[in-house]
Amino acid sequence: MSVLSSSTVSPSPPSPRSEAPPLGGPGLIAIAVLLLGTVVLGLFYGPVQGALFLVGGALGISLYHAAFGFTSAWRVFIAEGRGRGLRVQMILLALAVILFFPAIADGTLFGNPVKGSVSPAGLGVVAGAFMFGVGMQLGGGCASGTLFTAGGGNARMLVTLLFFIIGSVVATVHFDWWTSLPSLPPVSLVQTFGAWGGIAVSLAIFAAIAGLTVIVERRRNGALEQAPQSSRSGFGRFLRGPWPLVWGAVALALLNFATLALAGRPWGITSAFALWGAKGAQAIGFDPSAWAYWQTPANAKALSDSVFADVTSIMDFGLIAGAMLAASLAGRFAPRLDIPLRSVLAAVVGGLLLGYGARIAYGCNIGAYFSGIASGSLHGYLWAVAAFAGNVLGVRLRPWFFLEGRAPARIDG
Repeated sequence: MSVLSSSTVSPSPPSPRSEAPPLGGPGLIAIAVLLLGTVVLGLFYGPVQGALFLVGGALGISLYHAAFGFTSAWRVFIAEGRGRGLRVQMILLALAVILFFPAIADGTLFGNPVKGSVSPAGLGVVAGAFMFGVGMQLGGGCASGTLFTAGGGNARMLVTLLFFIIGSVVATVHFDWWTSLPSLPPVSLVQTFGAWGGIAVSLAIFAAIAGLTVIVERRRNGALEQAPQSSRSGFGRFLRGPWPLVWGAVALALLNFATLALAGRPWGITSAFALWGAKGAQAIGFDPSAWAYWQTPANAKALSDSVFADVTSIMDFGLIAGAMLAASLAGRFAPRLDIPLRSVLAAVVGGLLLGYGARIAYGCNIGAYFSGIASGSLHGYLWAVAAFAGNVLGVRLRPWFFLEGRAPARIDG
């Protein structure tokens, strides 16, 4: 996350058919999965697990309806100098730090213990985030973007997701080597400056980045891009989309805060991909438990337990179901399998880079960038700089795979 939506192109106007019954088979299936999944998880794994599954569903709806992602927003800023998507990312991060920092400083939220996502900042983060940045542009999405567009019926993103999982599990084989490279210990703005001092420092950084995008956009385009108009309004727009980007930012910040309250730590996505890949490796005869990554107590337990006991996994499952429901409500769930070969190749290469990079960088655009910065972690800022550099290279590579030349960037994640 992902994608912050490219503010490039307004979503396609709904077709007359999409204005007919808002739900078809996929939408009904998604509702059934969300309702039954919540009940079953609550019965077998506790009410918190069921609630987190629903939070994942709400995340999927929010991401899809707002077309909210990081990949296309970064791409249009790099290629065309338009920064509306990046400015909304800064709003997202500002809301998050205001919500998160006091709770993390206190160590409790609504009576439950909580902690932030704070990791070492070193060469592994730089290398992994750079790989992830290239993978964002070739794969067509980030972590959240891959899930919500796949859930919304994008068949190409299923290819990206498969190789995202493969890249993640391969990275766990080498994880101990990457962590042995030079790095700073975990550093948190909350610990360094306190909750309110950390908020002030963070808001100043976000304001500076937003201001820079304004300067660049005006110099390259003459004026700032305006938000696209929608043919829907009121509750109809809320239910069926498309949402303004800012609605998406507010929803994601609040839902990440709900995740912090329920799970005791912020939202993450990609650790589940490594787990799914490791379980798949077990099924075909490999022994992931021999790899150092899976020998830590938490990871060893996750590997031995059901995936339905894993918080990140069930939130990912909920996110996919929520995106499917949102796509059905919008009348846009229509998978297509006629994918150009070069696009498939880009999905394969991009997925591998996304998976490998996320694991060695302690997270993706959600776990490292969004939740890391929301936690005040220095590694989240380092991740953002290295990933942006990777995006610059990825944008230059895209024309070979997608033959897009100078055409406006599409919202594909």
